[in-house]
Amino acid sequence: MFSFQLLAQDTATRARLGRFTTPHGPIDTPIFMPVGTHGALKAMTPAQVEETGAQIILANTYHLHLKPGEGLIEKAGGLHTFMNWSSPILTDSGGFQVFSLPHKEITENGVFFKDEVTGKRTFLGPLEATTIQNRLGADIIMAFDECIPYPATHDYAAKSIRKTLHWAELCLNHHKNSKQALFGIVQGSVFDDLRRQCAQALTAMDFPGYAIGGVSVGEGLELLKKVVDDTEPFLPADKPRYLMGVGLPEDILESIERGMDMFDCVIPTRYARSATLFTQRGKIRITNRRYRRDFYPVDPSCDCYCCQNFSRAYLHHLFNANEVLSATLSAIHNVRFYLNMVSAARNAIQRNEYQDFKRAFLDEYQRNDGQGSA
Repeated sequence: MFSFQLLAQDTATRARLGRFTTPHGPIDTPIFMPVGTHGALKAMTPAQVEETGAQIILANTYHLHLKPGEGLIEKAGGLHTFMNWSSPILTDSGGFQVFSLPHKEITENGVFFKDEVTGKRTFLGPLEATTIQNRLGADIIMAFDECIPYPATHDYAAKSIRKTLHWAELCLNHHKNSKQALFGIVQGSVFDDLRRQCAQALTAMDFPGYAIGGVSVGEGLELLKKVVDDTEPFLPADKPRYLMGVGLPEDILESIERGMDMFDCVIPTRYARSATLFTQRGKIRITNRRYRRDFYPVDPSCDCYCCQNFSRAYLHHLFNANEVLSATLSAIHNVRFYLNMVSAARNAIQRNEYQDFKRAFLDEYQRNDGQGSA
């Protein structure tokens, strides 16, 4: 039901071309996974998401548990039916959200926190997170882990990964749904010995896939690259590798070079709602006055619905007029930009030219990034 096939490996880097088969279809890797926190990508219909070329999307366990609840979603036929999405779905464990909350109480068994909806004291642990995800019905689900804040001491991180490993084992033993692949999550902050220790222990548990967590908590690109370099050698080559929450183009391309396969982030849709659009020549702020009379597409090289039908001047007008369509068209473009980027990366790996592709892409992208000229 689940299988991962390694199709090609770039000889100059660790970049990999693969295919992960799931009950709802195959996923070509490297892949970017758009995030639909509440079971929907903000400002986009499922048909629009599909049209961007998305092969898999994410939904958030914590938020769906709070509302509408996994019981209602299960009664509706599962998350795929509930949100009318026929391709693969991944749900996270809720760990990142819970550990980001104020006034949480971390115990050896899980986390107590205040329910944002009811205000009641609530508990989430490995068994609860696994049960919720089993009922939501996504193709890929995640083990419950402690997301270590940055910076953290070595002592704190060491104690934390002991918790994460114990919880991973509990999740694995509690998970019984063969239609769902449970991934383990490697933690360890920026400490190479802890990353290695955690990765080796999780690999021994034989999960169908592995994630690197705790890398989008403010550590910056250089430390991100270090964490991936410290962890990747200890992940099995025949399983998919998911770098959680990483979402700037330069972060993704550097991580593909280091052997990562799957990425997710809210950046494309979040930036879209604030009028920031991605182009081959960097990000542009479409509300800038220079675009008021600019009748070129957002990115002349883009094949998305927005760029094929509308101008920068029109998007500038929509944002100034506070029209909802501004967020929809911008989100369609940004998501398509990301999916075009990883598609180009896959093609470059197939040609054994990944390093040249990455260098050319980033040279063009970073030359004008933030200057508003595309």
